[in-house]
Amino acid sequence: MPTTRETILSALHTRLSALPATALRGDVLPERVQADGLLILRDGEPGEPEMTLSPLRHHYQHRAEIEAVVQGTERDTAFDTLCASIGTALAADRTLGGLCDWAEAEAPRPVDLPVEGAASFKAAVIPVVLHYTTTDPLG
Repeated sequence: MPTTRETILSALHTRLSALPATALRGDVLPERVQADGLLILRDGEPGEPEMTLSPLRHHYQHRAEIEAVVQGTERDTAFDTLCASIGTALAADRTLGGLCDWAEAEAPRPVDLPVEGAASFKAAVIPVVLHYTTTDPLG
């Protein structure tokens, strides 16, 4: 049975997979990106939980990361559209189907990445804070 953490990350990946961009999880950045863009979900860092006793609960603010990448001549517009679509997908259901308490993206910090022999990438890491509670840090 998957852990709470894995269930939530899988739900986030499923939500991203519904977007026009290709959505991967934990993969390496390819040399070329399709016109709609590429999203790579990284598991990120669960951080140190706050705890409550009786019953014991671990309250996490897990920082997952979405790498958003576009390539081509209209990179700025494509990047803006891709980031807006991530925001819209998260805003549609901040609890990811009731699996977490709240999911909130932070603003991207875009950079241009040169690619030898091809159009450069415009990319950013978009942190997504996932608030959830579990009875066991390993469960």
